Amino acid sequence: MAEITSSARRFLREQRIARLATVDERGRPHIVPIVFVYDEGVVYTPIDSKPKSVPPEQLRRVRSILANPNVQVLLDYYDEDWQRLGYIQLRGSAELLRGGTEHERAISLLEEKYQQYQELPLEGRPVIKITVERTVTWGRFAT
Repeated sequence: MAEITSSARRFLREQRIARLATVDERGRPHIVPIVFVYDEGVVYTPIDSKPKSVPPEQLRRVRSILANPNVQVLLDYYDEDWQRLGYIQLRGSAELLRGGTEHERAISLLEEKYQQYQELPLEGRPVIKITVERTVTWGRFAT
């Protein structure tokens, strides 16, 4: 993984929302807002039990990851002072965790970051793991 600045690392840890971009088997892009945790070169995002129209394995993002694990996570900062704009792109490979030690750790990190998961437990829910292979920063994070 490319080295990132301490200000970019802090931004990654503090942000509450990001966007996950996937590409399906036909090359069609799909992007969704996600909650996530960043843990030293890995991003975890849950498939939680908020209402969804299909089971977790049938979600478009999950089907796309199974067909093509190359993904990108985008976090950005907007300010009316355009000297303060910035974004971070995390490009990597995604997989679905359904159990095991790493799955348990990811759930623990997510529950620690988002109080909402006290009322909406993640136990037994899949987690998407993204191993970051390339980091691109622009703007206020580049210094």
